[in-house]
Amino acid sequence: METYIMSLDQGTTSSRCILFDKGGNICSMAQKEFTQIYPQPGWVEHDPMEIWSSQLSVAAEAMVKINVNAGQIRGIGITNQRETTIVWDADTGRPVYNAIVWQCRRTADRIEQLKKDGWEQRIKERTGLIPDAYFSASKIAWILEHAVDAREKAEAGKLRFGTVDSWLIWNLTRGKVHATDYTNASRTMLFDIRNLRWDQELLDYFKIPESMLPRVYPSSHLFGMTDVSFLGGEIPIAGAAGDQQAALFGQCCFEEGEVKNTYGTGCFLLMNTGKKIINSSAGLLTTIAATADCDSAVGDAKDAKDAKDCVNYALEGSVFVAGAAIQWLRDGMELVRNAAESERFAAQVEDTDGMYLVPAFAGLGAPYWNPYARGTIVGITRGTSRAHFIRATLESIAYQTADLLHAMEQDSGIGLKSLKVDGGASANDFLMQFQADVIDADTVRPGCIETTALGAAYLAGLAVGYWKDQEEIRANWKPDKTFLPGMDEKKRAVLLKGWRRAVKCALAWAEE
Repeated sequence: METYIMSLDQGTTSSRCILFDKGGNICSMAQKEFTQIYPQPGWVEHDPMEIWSSQLSVAAEAMVKINVNAGQIRGIGITNQRETTIVWDADTGRPVYNAIVWQCRRTADRIEQLKKDGWEQRIKERTGLIPDAYFSASKIAWILEHAVDAREKAEAGKLRFGTVDSWLIWNLTRGKVHATDYTNASRTMLFDIRNLRWDQELLDYFKIPESMLPRVYPSSHLFGMTDVSFLGGEIPIAGAAGDQQAALFGQCCFEEGEVKNTYGTGCFLLMNTGKKIINSSAGLLTTIAATADCDSAVGDAKDAKDAKDCVNYALEGSVFVAGAAIQWLRDGMELVRNAAESERFAAQVEDTDGMYLVPAFAGLGAPYWNPYARGTIVGITRGTSRAHFIRATLESIAYQTADLLHAMEQDSGIGLKSLKVDGGASANDFLMQFQADVIDADTVRPGCIETTALGAAYLAGLAVGYWKDQEEIRANWKPDKTFLPGMDEKKRAVLLKGWRRAVKCALAWAEE
């Protein structure tokens, strides 16, 4: 009887379930979009119960599509939108407030105060992160300050915090397991990435009781079993990783210096740095990569050295708006009927006729880190057309990636030879060719661009013995298309100079 690994891919705009076979092939897939909640400008929320119900429903749907029962699912891997913050009642399992999404800027003022209080350098050293409203810590603090009775319940040990992986694990096990993995913990701005433990001083600063926090494990680990009532049997939950670290693993970037970029709602560039913790001087983050070569929980390692042997690290650059800009063209501006149409329109013009669009809809991420920057369009003339506008939007994704790559090469001292790409927008051939042109490097798209879900599946499959080792997994990776750079060096320099001028305009808007 054929067996599979189930990947639960809980993203920012939809919940998906994909069943993979041993060859890493997609055998069944189901997807369901869920509600985006915008209470105020710059605020973004999700309903945690809708996240849970949509994720469970697509899991059942994917199984039904190919008539699979629970006994044929060897394990479940979970990958999730990172930093998104959920706080719930430990007794009832009900959220005390909506999930505050990673894109939400409501705590930007709190981060400014943190910097004034002198915590910026300490946070960089311990967590590898640059203080920002993007991460979970200030979101948890906000919920404790604003949700009804939340502070009292938290102090009494009655509340639980989790990123979306923890929320799903809690629900799938009917509250038996409160856990996360190293990669998600490293995105909270509360986790000491050197010693692999929650940092008590940071918890005290944000007034977050440690009783709220999940236990932390490696990404490839048997977290628990699903309750039999959900999917028709007990299935091991054997993998969990934040979406970008899962994609790095799914792209088989197991070695130091290997790089991937995921073109999702945001754009996320990661380089595996092995055991090295590289402190960025160019606005990048130091984070924990998903690994599958150890199985000791936080607190179980005998000393810091043992704990550190369990993980690899990564440098990361984050673009807040990538695929979301294409969604905006479709839903907000109504310039295209679907994402695929953007490629056709972009190809209708030779260039943008000097127009640039900086999609700083939720501030700018690396290497700028300005939460107050806003979307900016420059260079419009009477001749600017719909096609120019669409092309400029696509090009903005490639320019932002080029900024990240330049910063990453500076920090690591490693020159990029090729870039592995994945995510929905990587299916756009125009965008991928322009990307290769502006970074002057081969851009390689694999046969399966669902590498985030695939990475979670690999992590789970290794934990339950579905795959023997990473070499067996690497044999599954196959390129679909390689985009070779073909742009003249002088033209590239002119385009990049124009882009940087446009970014300066977006930053100048934020000055007052």
